Amino acid sequence: MRLSFYPYTLELAHAFTLATSSRTTTPAMMIELERDGITGYGEAAMPPYLGETQESAAKFLRQFDAGSITDPFQLEEILPRIDALAPGNTAAKAALDIALHDWIGKKLGVPWHRIWGLDPARAPVTSFTIGIDTPEVVRGKTAEAAPYKIIKVKLGRDTDKELIETIRQVTDKPITVDANQGWCDREEALRMSEWLAARGVVFIEQPMPKEQADDTAWLRERSPLPLIADESVQRLADVAKVRGVFDGINIKLMKCTGLREAHKMITLARALGLKVMLGCMTETSCAISAAAQLSALVDWADLDGALLIKNDLFAGATIVDGRVTLPDRPGIGVVKR
Repeated sequence: MRLSFYPYTLELAHAFTLATSSRTTTPAMMIELERDGITGYGEAAMPPYLGETQESAAKFLRQFDAGSITDPFQLEEILPRIDALAPGNTAAKAALDIALHDWIGKKLGVPWHRIWGLDPARAPVTSFTIGIDTPEVVRGKTAEAAPYKIIKVKLGRDTDKELIETIRQVTDKPITVDANQGWCDREEALRMSEWLAARGVVFIEQPMPKEQADDTAWLRERSPLPLIADESVQRLADVAKVRGVFDGINIKLMKCTGLREAHKMITLARALGLKVMLGCMTETSCAISAAAQLSALVDWADLDGALLIKNDLFAGATIVDGRVTLPDRPGIGVVKR
């Protein structure tokens, strides 16, 4: 098996503003694994807060000896070995995981949702994300979200109520909110959750800093809305820790090292009685289509990352009537444009 990779910069359609940062691009690393005339595609999307860069991803990928793979189907042997090469580097590891899954699916001639025995028609509708911005821009973004049945809103600043009220001037669609750890006072967080519940919000993602687990558990006992862990859950080992603190978890391939671990996280979360959301970064259709292979297993999907960029390299999963729809293609279902 031969590995090749190259840096790629994702250009965002709009500035993407969160509680603590704003950006107009996302650095990525695209990879290809080739053997037997078949190429598996993978992607590492690395927003700055993850702590990875194109340089760190390249350094990590150079440590991986693709030629040592004698049987690409042995994922339970190969992927833990990749994980052990160096700590962190979860997006770079996810790129290799995605490419291996893509290669195997293509070799077998079937998409991964069929290998897992899943019906893609059971996938939930996906949300469309609106970042923090001026009321005028927010109204325009909300109008752009007309094809989607649920809207995700980034909160965590002192303009939270103004942002929600601006969106409600345009649409009465259900809203989910992501505070990105932006609320630090639990009493104020409770008042905010009550205010949001009265305005058609479905759940709150990561309302408080991950270090404030006790405060979050206090909030969960009193909040009229479910709380979903994002920053508090990165990988499989984190899932059990948030039982009793959150009502559910958000799984992102770039944080959990890819499809293999994401599948295990869903299984464990279900066993613990937790709801599951499948999320993303700003990504090309490569990583989005990979994640979408799991979408039939989750309660909520937030797989709009490719919709937020202007220079997608791939054709893959699409949004039809607000729902993530997978093409009938093998592997993760993408082709290069």
